[in-house]
Amino acid sequence: MKLYLLSLGCAKNSVDSEHLLGLLESAGAEIVPTPEEADTAIVNTCGIIQAAVEENVNAILDLELLKERGLIERIAVVGCLVNRYGEELKKELPSVDLWARAEEWDLVARGLGLEEGFHRRTMLPETRPWSRYLKVGEGCDTCCSYCTIPSIRGRARSIPMDDLTKQAVTLAEGGAKEICLVGQDLTIYGRDQHGEPQLRKLLDALDKALPPEVWLRLLYLHPTRVDEEFIDFVAGSGRVLPYLDIPIQHIDGGILNSMNRPDDEGHIRRIFSYARSVDPLFALRTTLIVGYPGETEDQFRKLLDFLEEARIDRVGAFVYSKENGTPAARMRGQVPKRVKDRRYARLMERQAEISLDRQRLFLGKRMRILVDEAVPGEEFAWGRSYRDAPEVDGLVGVPMNEAIGEGEFLEVRVTDVTEHDLFAEIGG
Repeated sequence: MKLYLLSLGCAKNSVDSEHLLGLLESAGAEIVPTPEEADTAIVNTCGIIQAAVEENVNAILDLELLKERGLIERIAVVGCLVNRYGEELKKELPSVDLWARAEEWDLVARGLGLEEGFHRRTMLPETRPWSRYLKVGEGCDTCCSYCTIPSIRGRARSIPMDDLTKQAVTLAEGGAKEICLVGQDLTIYGRDQHGEPQLRKLLDALDKALPPEVWLRLLYLHPTRVDEEFIDFVAGSGRVLPYLDIPIQHIDGGILNSMNRPDDEGHIRRIFSYARSVDPLFALRTTLIVGYPGETEDQFRKLLDFLEEARIDRVGAFVYSKENGTPAARMRGQVPKRVKDRRYARLMERQAEISLDRQRLFLGKRMRILVDEAVPGEEFAWGRSYRDAPEVDGLVGVPMNEAIGEGEFLEVRVTDVTEHDLFAEIGG
């Protein structure tokens, strides 16, 4: 049996897709790179926000056209979209042959007539082997008022530490130079199993098990459980990159309370300020929501003022999306779309100025980059420093030459900057 899998959504979904493909391969399936080469096409879906729902449904409809033309025999749809809209989708998309919720991978194997087996596939076809993701758990316990994840993926469930350590070693043996730890909230890793968080113990175990050159990058840390002691640990680690992705969503206490986020405005200000005091070049990233129900102009300006105060390196901002089934969708004071869009534009304009100021701090400085793209004949090769997570942050460009290889580390000196990217010379 020849299988094609389309993986949509976040990095955690990509890890799920690798596990699913590993199971199907070990059960005897042949994985092919295009749907036209396959007997069965599988879509691992995302259904967290409406924009993702629409993208995923369109992808399924594209496969339906291939099935009508006789180019594929079966379609399987799995993952978050099925968790959220399974019964509705089955009525709307009758040509889909197999449905499975997230993590029901054994059901997929049986539905395709395959014997169950398991190993994590080396990687998806589009994956860069030097930069990999390690998912430490599933689900979330925070239950923010705007978010569908707990209702889709359930309560937080941690993957055992020994399993994660073995996975990380396997990734390193496969060429990984950077391992990004992902989960809905890394700071509660292990609490469901041990009664208290075990993230530091996990990082210690990974540090002992991995070759010395492998970077560890931490993504998605809830601010409530990030404190000065943890920042000191990261800043002093020779393994964990001085880069923290701490989604705060907002700074105003009233908005945070309405979001059901147990965050203290003073604590958020304190930890961002402390990271800067420990190391002015410490890399900080966050995500923000503008136009949340009830957000006033004064509350939005407070958010802009916080950006100026915190001088955050990277900001991912989102216009509030009204998601069915969430408490926020039923709240009064829904902000008009034109106001939300205008606030988003103002925030991104302000952050672009701050980002450029932060970039200028690196002029003349040396840094280590991991090369992601080195195409012969192109003007630049592109890599990422400790400040740049895959896909979401900036890049560092260096003049291309034949000695540069993808997946290698380079020592460079920064010679020019833009709002998001740096340019450098090798050595320096």
